[in-house]
Amino acid sequence: MFIRRRKNKSGTTSVVVVDKSSGKFRELKTIGVASDDAEIEVLERKAREWMGHYTGQMALDFSDTERVRSEYRNMLSNVDRTLLNMPQTILNSIYDRIGFNSIDDVILRHLVVARVCQPMSKVATVEYLKSYFDEDVRLHNIYRYMDSLYDTQRENVQQISVAHTLKVLGGRIGLVFYDVTTLYFESKPKPDDELRQAGFSKDGKTSESQIVLGLLVSEDGYPLSYSIFNGSQYEGRTMIPVIDDFVRRFSLTDFVVVADSGLMSAKNISLLETAGYKYILGARIRNESPSIKDWILSVDRTDGNIEECRKSSTQRLIVSYSETRARKNAWNRDKGLERLRKAYAKGTLTKEDVNRRGYNRFLDISKDITVSINEEKIEEDILWDGMKGYLTNTDLPMDEVISRYHGLWVVERAFRIGKGTLEMRPMFHFSEKRIEAHICICFVAYKVYKELERVIRSIGLGMSVDKVLCIAKTITTIRLRLPNGEAYMQTLFTTPQQEAIKPLLEALDISVNE
Repeated sequence: MFIRRRKNKSGTTSVVVVDKSSGKFRELKTIGVASDDAEIEVLERKAREWMGHYTGQMALDFSDTERVRSEYRNMLSNVDRTLLNMPQTILNSIYDRIGFNSIDDVILRHLVVARVCQPMSKVATVEYLKSYFDEDVRLHNIYRYMDSLYDTQRENVQQISVAHTLKVLGGRIGLVFYDVTTLYFESKPKPDDELRQAGFSKDGKTSESQIVLGLLVSEDGYPLSYSIFNGSQYEGRTMIPVIDDFVRRFSLTDFVVVADSGLMSAKNISLLETAGYKYILGARIRNESPSIKDWILSVDRTDGNIEECRKSSTQRLIVSYSETRARKNAWNRDKGLERLRKAYAKGTLTKEDVNRRGYNRFLDISKDITVSINEEKIEEDILWDGMKGYLTNTDLPMDEVISRYHGLWVVERAFRIGKGTLEMRPMFHFSEKRIEAHICICFVAYKVYKELERVIRSIGLGMSVDKVLCIAKTITTIRLRLPNGEAYMQTLFTTPQQEAIKPLLEALDISVNE
């Protein structure tokens, strides 16, 4: 807001109060018309008084450079704080839209927002919240809070997440995707630690302790429920308990369970059918009976061909052939054989070639062992190139079964975001309560991430969540302390990129100035 002298055709000068907002000028009030400098100064003084009464802001007179500089200095001396809190503003709005604001828990909100914005240790999170958002959160309060989080909020956050997902999907969860991953610790477990244990690591951290995380997501990757298991737990034994628990708590049964072949076992399939669940599973076609394997190998190898056979009164085995998959299978095999032939070019296995991990370190090889590559097994492997199987007890058409199974990428992406963007691991907590609390915080953070992604997509912004937050981190908000003691907030959009995310703020009903 400033004062403008406007020359009139009659030779007089109008003194007008002008406001600039969103790149547009708007005349708020014409103070008067004068014909000489003395009258103009009187009108300008009245204009400054009007501005002070109208908004409490300091008026800037651009007709006098030195006066403008002085007024700018006076204004800047009233700056109470500069904040980089636009990411917090956006994520707080998303947090509320989901319904997490119904949990009267300000520390959970701060930890979730910080996890999405700048995942780091709890010590660094305290500093980040203060430096960027001017939020005072004590470290000891965070640790005490985490000790009680699992018992108080785990059920609530999953209830809220499921309710919101149902709303987004129109009241029905048609598909439920399940998968597991491992989260490792950079610490050794205690002898009596039942949760942190050694096991098969999906991150290749075989020497570290870990836990197993089972995650249920809906179509498009919205998180529904999670459970954690000790690090030595076989992943195939995690699926049924998680699904049973999900059904028990939310009374949802009208869905199809989708899981990959790693979770397929005769016992799991039997339990799924006994419980009345519909399922689509990746099939281990090379482990089928001889008659079914003969049928699979007789399937027409035309690109995109799909055929099925009935395994039982309830089960259908669907097989598809893809030339792209066949080329990939062949390429992977050729690369592996190239490494083998290079490693064992001499035809012998020496002590240096032995895997020294685990109990193999106790082996004592006194003489070289002759090794060779079995060409018959290679020819047998070639027969399966391009073939993929799916097992289901649904009545869905074959192409729809395959399409729904391929939706498993959403849970794989959930793990990538959780481990990468949200830095869920490695974990540095030791007690079971804090480990579970950390997973709970990350679950809520992922839900917030996915909802922000959905809103961005719905308005056609054409940016990723990470890009939006990266731009938001550059937007500065100035907090001024006015002469009357009140605070005034001004958010500055100074670059085209910053202006580009304004439609998101409008969609979230975010008012940037107070």
